[in-house]
Amino acid sequence: METDNHTMIAEFLILGLSDDPDLQPILFGLFLSMYLVTVLGNLLIILAVSSDSHLHNPMYFFLSNLSFIDICFISTTIPKMLLNMKSQRKDISYIECLTQVYFFNTFAGMDNFLLTLMAYDRYVAICHPLNYTVIMNPRICALLVLMFWIIMFCVSLIHVLLMNELNFSRGTEIPHFFCELAQVFNVSNSDTHINNVFMYVLTFLLGVIPMTGILMSYSQIASALLKMSSTVSKYKAFSTCGSHLCVVCLFYGSAIGVYFSSSVLHSSYKKMVASLIYTVVSPMLNPFIYSLRNKDVKGALGELFIRVASCPLWTKDFRTKFILRPERQNL
Repeated sequence: METDNHTMIAEFLILGLSDDPDLQPILFGLFLSMYLVTVLGNLLIILAVSSDSHLHNPMYFFLSNLSFIDICFISTTIPKMLLNMKSQRKDISYIECLTQVYFFNTFAGMDNFLLTLMAYDRYVAICHPLNYTVIMNPRICALLVLMFWIIMFCVSLIHVLLMNELNFSRGTEIPHFFCELAQVFNVSNSDTHINNVFMYVLTFLLGVIPMTGILMSYSQIASALLKMSSTVSKYKAFSTCGSHLCVVCLFYGSAIGVYFSSSVLHSSYKKMVASLIYTVVSPMLNPFIYSLRNKDVKGALGELFIRVASCPLWTKDFRTKFILRPERQNL
């Protein structure tokens, strides 16, 4: 087969989840709903944290950052998939594919780092409560998040630069619903040994090491909980970790299912379904997990809704549209 240099490739073909035209409207409605729920839910978390002064602490600072990243994470893949479903097309330009790879890896890496920081925050709060304000002061937290942003921007840029050196055939098909880095390597005509080595090394450094940090933090937390004599204190301490543990299990469990079981799941369709869990389902469920299991977040959301409902402009518009107008019509 004749190959063309990457500079001659105008676009790739994203095969998507299904070729059945009758199934496209159902998938479009489903993923549009999931996308809107994800964006709305995470926006509410950000607004609740920023509007409630009681939540201005490191734990909720990391949570609001996680919500922002989840919005960006799902926005990297789903809008393009919805656009292709609506237009009955499968193409994605070469530049769009590079952009998708860059931001997808950036936000996935930031998810890893933030979940690790949140675990460390809980470790310090439970195991070193007297030094909590010194260790987890706002300046250090902001610098840590900024440092991880810079790291992920640089790492993703290297991925894209290496990918830009690969060659592809005309009409290259990617058996996925977005430009996933490993899938792009698989359809290349070039030697991807260096790309794969770099990808696996970075997966270990940015995936396994943060997960190890989370496990170490919770092992120390569990040890501290066992030493507590009061059952109430144990429950109170563990309840602050419950939401984070659910999110960690959902994110890492699905990610492990995709990357470490790829040798078992030979079907590309099964791999896509597994990818959906951590790219779509996990960002969508995170706001529900934190709002349903966290009394502080539920209280902040309740106050936010009360403020919106009691807003003078909102009340005035409601009164004008639904109260005064009917009275005038009766006159």
